[in-house]
Amino acid sequence: MTAGHILRGPALLFCPGDRPDRFAKAVAAADTVILDLEDAVGPDRKSAARDAVVDALPGLDPAAVLVRINAPGTPWYDDDVRALAAHPEVAVMVPMAARAADVEALAPHPVVALCETARGVLAAPEIAAAAGCAGLMWGSEDLVADLGGRAGRSPGGGYRPAVEQARTRILYAARAAGVPPIDTVLVDIDDLETLRSDSADAVAAGFAAKACIHPAQVAVVREAFRPTAAEVAHARAMLDAAEEHAGGVFRLGGRMVDAPLLAHAREVLRQAAP
Repeated sequence: MTAGHILRGPALLFCPGDRPDRFAKAVAAADTVILDLEDAVGPDRKSAARDAVVDALPGLDPAAVLVRINAPGTPWYDDDVRALAAHPEVAVMVPMAARAADVEALAPHPVVALCETARGVLAAPEIAAAAGCAGLMWGSEDLVADLGGRAGRSPGGGYRPAVEQARTRILYAARAAGVPPIDTVLVDIDDLETLRSDSADAVAAGFAAKACIHPAQVAVVREAFRPTAAEVAHARAMLDAAEEHAGGVFRLGGRMVDAPLLAHAREVLRQAAP
């Protein structure tokens, strides 16, 4: 699995590692399932969750799952890494990523690095460029806690400047390294309007996907990332016109069209593909 193939679609879904009864349903519901050995599992269930995930992996499509292990330096990290050694093709999500070595230590697994501390956000360019990095995600809740903040959002609903800056830095670092940037979860499961707004903003900014914590969030994320029929039609018209102009700058519908707009049109069609 390469960086370009780490995501099958825009909606990732976390699933507790100690709930194997949910694994198949989660895989069917989302584009990529993150089998979670970290936050979704209590300390007394870590071993059981690890065993359940390892037992289930042979029956799951490795392109459809990630496994979020426990963070480096925790009591469970080494056991998680050893347990997954028999499945080198399975992608791993490493939480609390703070340096390139956190990615490189997990070779040969493809790694999605989760930057959710001030140190991790500042080191994002080096982390994204590390050998084996296949994606970069940011985590809002842990980041706010690490910053000593009280809330990541302003009263109006958007992210506060310090948090928005971290989000933007992750986007830039991922795109500069050529790996997909993944937007953080929304922990308020019932607030689908904020999720819709966050998702629309994420795709407009350039994020490749967004993580979910409940199946009800998946459809909202997919809808936000899916180009509209009008956007698809315009992209096709633009690319068709480009062929007639042999790749040069031209005018279409009163607008100048050049290479960046054509690149955007190709991305729209890629996102619209089934």
